[in-house]
Amino acid sequence: MASTPVTEPTVQSDANADLLKGKVKCVVVTPERAVFEGIGEMVILPMFDGELGVLPGRAPLIGRLGAGELRIKAAAGTTRFFVEPGFAQVRENVVTVLTARAQKAADVTATIVEKAATDAEAMPYSNPIERANKARARDRAQGMKKVAARNAGGTPSPAAH
Repeated sequence: MASTPVTEPTVQSDANADLLKGKVKCVVVTPERAVFEGIGEMVILPMFDGELGVLPGRAPLIGRLGAGELRIKAAAGTTRFFVEPGFAQVRENVVTVLTARAQKAADVTATIVEKAATDAEAMPYSNPIERANKARARDRAQGMKKVAARNAGGTPSPAAH
């Protein structure tokens, strides 16, 4: 029995085929709303184990997002967001980011980072659930720290964990 591949018809593939030639569309979604939708030449995602650059023509993937800076590079400049952990999907030159919270990277200040770090350290850790919650809060504060360092014009050192 010969197996012929069946392509899944989508509105996305038809509508974006010409629009996205040589470009990547990025959509950032939180439970409350779609935070951002734009087109760029490259999207850099903060994955849980490092950064992932997505260029046009990237093979499809689904990955675990880490807390950190999401960048959309375009001819007009770079758009930056701080995103919390979640998931990212790349499919047909469209990057979809699902996260609990996203905010403009410029809004992440040293004061906010310090409060996040203090709150993380104040969390209890007497059972496995509390330890997991504390670890997530620390990761979030660390991601915010890197974004705030970039806002201040510095480059965060990889050893600053």
